Amino acid sequence: MALYLIGDVQGCNSALQRLLDEIAFSPSRDHLYLLGDLVNRGPDSAGVLRRLMQYGDSATCLLGNHDLHLLAIAHEVRRLHRSDTVADILAAPDRQAMLYWLRQQRMAMLTSACGEDILMVHAGVLPSWTATQTLSLAAEVESVLRSNQLGDFLHQMYGNEPASWHDDLTGFARLRVIVNALTRLRFCTADGIMEFDGKDGSAAAPAGYLPWFDIPGRKTADITVAFGHWSTLGWLDRSHLLSLDTGCVWGGSLSAVRLTQKAGKASGAGHELIQVSCEQAQKPGN
Repeated sequence: MALYLIGDVQGCNSALQRLLDEIAFSPSRDHLYLLGDLVNRGPDSAGVLRRLMQYGDSATCLLGNHDLHLLAIAHEVRRLHRSDTVADILAAPDRQAMLYWLRQQRMAMLTSACGEDILMVHAGVLPSWTATQTLSLAAEVESVLRSNQLGDFLHQMYGNEPASWHDDLTGFARLRVIVNALTRLRFCTADGIMEFDGKDGSAAAPAGYLPWFDIPGRKTADITVAFGHWSTLGWLDRSHLLSLDTGCVWGGSLSAVRLTQKAGKASGAGHELIQVSCEQAQKPGN
């Protein structure tokens, strides 16, 4: 069995097919972890969802900001933007099945492979959160997404405040901070105040901010964190950190990492990068 992590697909179904062909993916043998932003901006969002649904338990998916945006449009909380490419889902005869499946997906995941624990999120983890706390907070959002509170939650989901986490947060303000951290975070301060305007690479941090993963004392620094969302950051493989959004929809590549046993070691994972080019070439954005 091979285990693969895959970055932001964003509706690029043909690129996903080429990537799966490249790795010779077999649903009966292998497992995929997709790091969110399954849909939007690319030409075949419905095709991506149908493919992943067909793989059943062989594909485990995170929700990104674009996936939540689709749910908000479907529930008439947001209107289609001219750059959105999810109309194929909204008009599909199997629309309800796809949206129901999307609501069952995860906000954060933890897996172990080749002696390495990997925490997976779409965007980031606040510096004060442990891996255990991250999974617990993600589960709070997952529960609401699957409940009859979904419509109320989506109406309250948008906004940048509160800008930081406090354990005593309650209600929709609490859920909003969790969603913003897990699906939108790039830069924050040392005490966890989030900033959402900066979209360039890690060297372009606004004054007083750092990339979330460079905050000193971050409580997930001792576990590998895999994430997407940050196309201008691109591929990054360093100690306890994997960045996998390589800008497929922006004319870059779609990336997968195969977790392998490090040669000559009793334990520990190696990270084999596999990439395919993507024909899309839009202007980078959220």
